[in-house]
Amino acid sequence: MFGICNLAIIPLRFEPNDRSEIVSQVLFGEHFKILETQKQWSKIKLQYDGYEGWIDSKQCQIISTEQFDLLSNEPIVLNADLIDYITAPANLLMPIPLAASLSFLNHEAINTSKFDFEGTTTTGIKDKNNLIQTSFLYLNAPYLWGGKTPFGIDCSGFTQMVYKLNGYKLLRDASEQAMQGEPLSFIEESEPGDLAFFDNDEGKIIHVGIMMENNYIIHASGKVRIDRLDHLGIYNGEINKHTHKLRVIKKII
Repeated sequence: MFGICNLAIIPLRFEPNDRSEIVSQVLFGEHFKILETQKQWSKIKLQYDGYEGWIDSKQCQIISTEQFDLLSNEPIVLNADLIDYITAPANLLMPIPLAASLSFLNHEAINTSKFDFEGTTTTGIKDKNNLIQTSFLYLNAPYLWGGKTPFGIDCSGFTQMVYKLNGYKLLRDASEQAMQGEPLSFIEESEPGDLAFFDNDEGKIIHVGIMMENNYIIHASGKVRIDRLDHLGIYNGEINKHTHKLRVIKKII
């Protein structure tokens, strides 16, 4: 079985329980494979990044294998505004967040609610220089474990969404993203848009941010913020100490 998210944002949980940890979010228009069901819950695997978790079965629309394949092979079209609205008959207005997927709207057999969107969209691969401009759309977004929107986002959700809006695919978690791209030997080799990864005392990758010019970094820690980066890691000028220990910088593009 296959499905598509027909609500603005739905939680993707670790276990089939309303009290379970939210490990990520499914944004409007994202489609997925349903791996198994338990009562009101469905375990899904997102088509975009292969991420798995549980959703409430009432919070999605079932689609056919053919429709799933059709969407999987189409160019990705995304909402390019912080928030916008889609409309449907009977004057229904529904907000959708930045990076919501709109590719299915042109397919009547999938778009059974007759949603219509007249806002700004983005599609295709953009120049690497556009990554920093896109990252500013999330500036001051509050940190939210599992979040993927300007109303709440975690560190790897932030990097994934910024790259996705520019046509590049990152995996979901920081530890997975750290396996992508080519490592750089020195900070001085980095360019704006490269990813910096940070580890804990056990050596596990626990944080990621986007490199800017002049050794600055934009990342989600408490909120999406801009801090200094040196050879030790991220230095927070507000509290005058290093907050994250640098492990590696990777060039993805």
